[in-house]
Amino acid sequence: MHAKCFKQTRPGFEKRYFLGLTMDLRKIHYLLHSGKNSNLKYYVNCYLREFVPAAFYRSRREKLLGRLAKRPDSEYILQRVNYYCKLTAGSLFDRELWERKAVAIQNQPMTNQSAYYHDAMEFAMYFDGGLKWILESGDREFVAPVPTVLKNRPIVDNNGNSVLLKLDKNRHFLFVNDRKQWSAKKNVAIYRGDLGPRKQNRTLFMNLFGNGQSEMVDAASTNVVEEHPEWHREKMTIGEHLDCKFIMSLEGNDVASNLKWVMSSNSIAVTPRLTQETWFMEGQLVPNYHFIEVKEDFSDLEERLRYYIEHPQEAEAIIRHANEYVDQFRDKEREDLISLLVLKRYFEITNGRYC
Repeated sequence: MHAKCFKQTRPGFEKRYFLGLTMDLRKIHYLLHSGKNSNLKYYVNCYLREFVPAAFYRSRREKLLGRLAKRPDSEYILQRVNYYCKLTAGSLFDRELWERKAVAIQNQPMTNQSAYYHDAMEFAMYFDGGLKWILESGDREFVAPVPTVLKNRPIVDNNGNSVLLKLDKNRHFLFVNDRKQWSAKKNVAIYRGDLGPRKQNRTLFMNLFGNGQSEMVDAASTNVVEEHPEWHREKMTIGEHLDCKFIMSLEGNDVASNLKWVMSSNSIAVTPRLTQETWFMEGQLVPNYHFIEVKEDFSDLEERLRYYIEHPQEAEAIIRHANEYVDQFRDKEREDLISLLVLKRYFEITNGRYC
């Protein structure tokens, strides 16, 4: 139909039609070029793994664990194991409560979010199916009351019952190959993320910088908020984020899922002090060394951005440190060995027998 017909039949229809078409094309572009890991490939591999008999994995366990003694980085590996699983033979916890909640590996039901189940079972299948554990999916803002395997825990001193495993890794563990140098990027901090009742820090941020309130901050929500529909924009690809010098990495229900790929890039993550940690050991990150830290109320954000724009050598040092930190997670064989050792430690202490 000719554009003139739109105007004649329904005032404003032409504008709404082309706006809708643009949004649809935008969604298609994002779907094809998001830069994120493939869910299809991930789940195909997960379900293929389930066809392999458990006996096969158990027969290989000792061989895989035996690699620890032969590795030159064995001390580093054990440090990581101790970080994720702080349980020791003398750890005190409510044994009766743990027994009530624990289930045998062989009876583990599918978790509400299936990725947690698949990621945990990838390594649990190397152990006796009769061993018991507590596996929880989702985002946990609190420390587990008894030894529990989960994705995240608060960065506090007494978080030993929360044992970290590399869960929901297809979504969270994504690194990029950023060819654009920091000096060639826009002097802007970009933010695209969803808002919700458990994400008040993001709402505070949007109240300050949403709808173009700052020339230095491009902020929008990827979901529609009833009170502020003007905040909404379509999702941006990772590549489009990487056109900016700074990328806001704001915690949501737990950690910010973009922190890992931002730290692998030539852009800089910007965030208030971190409160949650995962397999990425966010509790080990150093403010203004691995990322730019701003105040919780974001009152110094523009000042901090200007400082690093005017001090590019310091900015590039942060990028270098962040990239070096990410590199420790790129060795898949080592990552798998650490996962096995974490579960071995967990099963031995909670089940009271050598695994």
